[in-house]
Parts: sequence; C-alpha cells; structure tokens
Amino acid sequence: MRYLILSDLHLGKGKFLNNGQFNILEDFFEDDRFYEFCDYFSSGKYFLQKICLVLNGDILNLIQIDSKGVFTHIVDEEMTIQQIDDIAKGHPQFFKGLKKFLKAPNKEVVFVIGNHDAGMEFEGAQKKFMELCGDDVTFTQSFVRHGLHVEHGHRFEAINTVPKNSYFLRGPQGKKILNFPWGSLFCINVLPKLKKERPYIDKVRPMSAYVKWCLFHDTVFFWKLLVTCLQYIVTTYSDYYTKQNKNFKTSLQILRQITIYPRYEKMARRIIKKNPNIHTVVMGHTHLQEWRRFPEGKFYFNTGTWNTIPSIDAGMHQDTRHLTYCSIDVQETNNVLVYATVNEWKGKWKPFVEEIGTN
Repeated sequence: MRYLILSDLHLGKGKFLNNGQFNILEDFFEDDRFYEFCDYFSSGKYFLQKICLVLNGDILNLIQIDSKGVFTHIVDEEMTIQQIDDIAKGHPQFFKGLKKFLKAPNKEVVFVIGNHDAGMEFEGAQKKFMELCGDDVTFTQSFVRHGLHVEHGHRFEAINTVPKNSYFLRGPQGKKILNFPWGSLFCINVLPKLKKERPYIDKVRPMSAYVKWCLFHDTVFFWKLLVTCLQYIVTTYSDYYTKQNKNFKTSLQILRQITIYPRYEKMARRIIKKNPNIHTVVMGHTHLQEWRRFPEGKFYFNTGTWNTIPSIDAGMHQDTRHLTYCSIDVQETNNVLVYATVNEWKGKWKPFVEEIGTN
C-alpha cells in the first residue's frame, strides 16, 4: 500500500479576480503540476496499484476567502459551500486532477482538516467537495492506519486550535458557525489589510528575521504592524464571537508565536511514545520540509508546501518553491514500513526527485 501525502496548498479564488485584477491573497499557482501529479500516480505502472492520497490540511484557504468583498469570522455552512464553489472556479484543473485520480482502480483520497480549512467539518462542505471530485473522500482531523499517523499539526499551537467540544458556536439567528481560534481570527480580520501593503508578509521564512529586518529597514511598516496587532488584541476583547477562546495568556502567545517558526519533531516523538504501533508521523502546517529519524528506527516527516516562500536568509537571496510530498510504502498485512521518502515533484517529463529516503 502506498501513501502520498502533501499539505498546505492554500487554494484561494484563483490568480485573477472577476474584474481581472491580480488576487494578492492567492498562494497556489501549481494547478497544472498538481494535475500531472494525480495523472502520473493513477496511470501507467500505478494504474492498478493501491494508493491513498492524503491531503494533509490547509488545502483550501477558506479563512481568506471574502464573502461579497467582505472578510468575516461569522462563517456558517452555507457560506463555506459558496467559498468552495469560488475556489473551484479559480482552480478547475486541481479538481480535474482529483477526479482523474479517483477514477482509477484502488485509489483513495483522505482530507485531513487544517486550521485554514476548518470549515470542511460542515457536512454540506464535505458533500460539495466530493461532488467536485466525482467520488467519495474521507474527512478527518487525524489519520491513523498501518502504523502511519498523519495530522496537520496546528493543534499543538494554542492560537490555532479550539477544544473539540467547542468547534462550533451558535451565531446570529441561531445558525451554527465556526468557533475560530485566535490565529484564524487574525488571518481573517487583520492579515488581508497588511497584505495589501506587503503581499508576502505571511510567507517569509524565517518570520522572526523578517520582523527584525522591518525594524531597521522598513520602520514605518514595522510600527504599523505592531500597532495593528495591538489594536486588534484590544478590540476583540469586546466582541462576543472573538473572545471565546482567548485570555491574557493567549494574547501573549499570539505575539510570541507569530514570530517563531515552530518545529514538531518533539510532538511526533510524543505521538510515537504514546502509541508504540506508530512507526511514522507526518505533519504539515509549518511550510518547512524536514525529517527526523528516531533511535528505534521510527520517523517524523513534514511535507512542506507547494507555495512560494520568500526568504531573507542571506545564504539564499531568492524565493524558494519546492513541490514536496511524502511517499510511504507499508505492508498491509503486518503494518511494516517498507520505504519512506520526501520527494519533490518536477512534472511529467521528470516526475520526481527523491530528496531523502529510508528503508
């Protein structure tokens, strides 16, 4: 059994808006490459092979999709379905790829829900996505099978998660709405304003270095960033729907975590320790491709992102974009890990480059 795992595509409304203007909130420009990826692993020598494609969170950038020009944190099922429709119009090739993949024998798609696509918990949203894919898709918060544990990773950050028993709230007119964590509220209500001036602000890695750079080289924007964040912290304390999941401690965490580039090998180690049957943990969320081998021959992988990552690292001097994914082979009968790699997709002429591998 082969598992293909990728994450953090962040599909928005498409490269261009209806008025022809470039969409500064769009992160995903690899629709053709993704279609080739789906086509390659559902044809030729892979046509009959059992393959599970795991979309590991933040596939859809639902929290940065406006509703008739307005960004709001009052999000119900009906609005989420409309957001998915808008994304599908901007990325028809993406859904065409999933549809082609699922038409082949022995193929399966699992959608692990992340913090940017939390709305996929709505039953109507799941039905809409499956309608666009032309077949059944499994939706879950975490995926565990054959000794493999896959989750997005946002639950390890206080600002990006809410308790399971309060995932939804009762909104205006009694409608069930999403109970967004602090980080998502920031992305909905503040980030679009900042991106109008600095479209790359949420993509630069390392973020801490960028904030320091702004202090000395983009000072006016640095103070605007600081004041905007502080103002939002103050104003959200008076809003019923934005004060549910935060207190003074959480407010301090948002200021600290926004500048820290988290790594999750420690969390992966805890998952493996808690469940000895797990041999491989795969996460996303950080947009950072990485892997760790633990002493007992178990592994942690992070799939990175297919988005362009601007960098101010002096050793790079360029934007980086690597279409990375995990390929993991497991023996179904005994759950033994056969082979695990992090690959970079190159396109149909040279399908992929094996970055790292282990067996």
